[in-house]
Amino acid sequence: MITDPFFYICAIPAILIFGMAKGGFGGGIAVISVPLISLAMPPVQAAAIMLPLLIAMDAVAVWSFRKTWSRLNVRLTLPGAVAGIVVGAFSFRYLSEDAIRILIGVISVVFCLHYWLQPNLEKQRQPSLLHGSIWGTVAGFTSFGIHAGGPPMSIYLLPQRMEKRLLMGTFAVFFAIVNLVKLIPYTWLGQFDTTNLLTAAVLMPLAPVGVRLGYFLLHRISEELVYRLCYFFLFVVGTKLLYDGLAGTLA
Repeated sequence: MITDPFFYICAIPAILIFGMAKGGFGGGIAVISVPLISLAMPPVQAAAIMLPLLIAMDAVAVWSFRKTWSRLNVRLTLPGAVAGIVVGAFSFRYLSEDAIRILIGVISVVFCLHYWLQPNLEKQRQPSLLHGSIWGTVAGFTSFGIHAGGPPMSIYLLPQRMEKRLLMGTFAVFFAIVNLVKLIPYTWLGQFDTTNLLTAAVLMPLAPVGVRLGYFLLHRISEELVYRLCYFFLFVVGTKLLYDGLAGTLA
């Protein structure tokens, strides 16, 4: 088990933030969690410690939103997500985490700028097999690498302008399935050693706390504010990931 105090200083807020996002508050802010823990350890190890915690969060989130999620959108995106996970598993040793950060960062920033600069041209979109397959694949791939599937799924789901609980419920069910699937390649790649599993077990009580806090806040703020927060955090996180990716590549 990890005993470094600095690790827990980084890990505790990271887990609470991720849990709040899964509970519906802040959307894309969850992407900050792995980079935050990575201040104290390699990103690959941080992702391995986070996965069991995410599965625990998913259980609470799915229960919280069990009656409000889009079955159609999950069906349209899930096959692509599984394909993205497979690609991520087989390219794990060859594709750098900085390259993944740059990819997510560019997509997220461009998407938000398009939304803000041309608001009158942005029409409500309907669920689409083509778009769902594309963004589901990207989400599965980036989720496998650094648990950063939120921005690609936001790009697919936000333009549909669903009711806020339906939106967050769809996120919850989609990522619950994705994270369970990720257990297979993570185990195959030897990510779950004794140190990582024991550390995750110690941090596990924080997982449901963050989710329920996010769910509590979701039901006390307006739908318009939820969407504004989602776009804002998507832009902030995208900019941060783009900066970190470029800095790591050029270092």
